[in-house]
Amino acid sequence: MANSATTKPVNYTAEQTAKMVSDYTTGVAVEAIALEMGKTVRSVVAKLSREKVYVAKTYTTKTGETVAKKDAVADAIGAVLMLTEAETESLTKANKTALAKIFAALAASKPV
Repeated sequence: MANSATTKPVNYTAEQTAKMVSDYTTGVAVEAIALEMGKTVRSVVAKLSREKVYVAKTYTTKTGETVAKKDAVADAIGAVLMLTEAETESLTKANKTALAKIFAALAASKPV
């Protein structure tokens, strides 16, 4: 007799998965797919991710530029100025806008 406690129920059938992938790749919104299948948006996103078709939203600033993480900007400044890791780490405590302006000024400057 098989132990039913070890049998995992199937959350998505092969047909549901195929339809979900097809819908998503043709531009149907994740929210619409979730509603149609009676699943949560997070569940659909997780399944599409496992199927390697989900592309996360890209976030932009109010001016339309891509968002740069403060750590990345501090690391870039540290690389330009040849700072130690501790010195670069201390930069991350600064305001992100100030760091971006400092980096832009460094990028535009001429070497001495």
